[in-house]
Amino acid sequence: MAVINLTELTFADAVAVGNTVIIDFWAPWCGPCQAFGPVFEAAAEAHPEVIFAKVNTEEQESFATAFNIRSIPTLMIFRDEVMLYREAGAVSAAHLDLLIQRVNEIDMDKVHAELARQASEPDAPN
Repeated sequence: MAVINLTELTFADAVAVGNTVIIDFWAPWCGPCQAFGPVFEAAAEAHPEVIFAKVNTEEQESFATAFNIRSIPTLMIFRDEVMLYREAGAVSAAHLDLLIQRVNEIDMDKVHAELARQASEPDAPN
């Protein structure tokens, strides 16, 4: 599958329930981002069941700011609208494949149940 360019406006549709989405926050002037680009593209070809998206932090400054991107590249993985992984820095092809495998093995019913439980608990006193 081709890598899509993600914007603030297309984010919600991309991470909709049922989708695994891997987002690469990058910039054209960033050397590590350029080195990671082919790894990301190859993974997109190898895993057509996953949505691979890139966010150009130069063009999407407010979007990058909303996710508190301070270092690039930053990789995020969402599944069923939940961020499951976030890491700054380029990763190897083998590491990316392992991440995809592990994210796909997560029982999202358990994740959503835990998130619901946490949301229902009153805040602890300060």
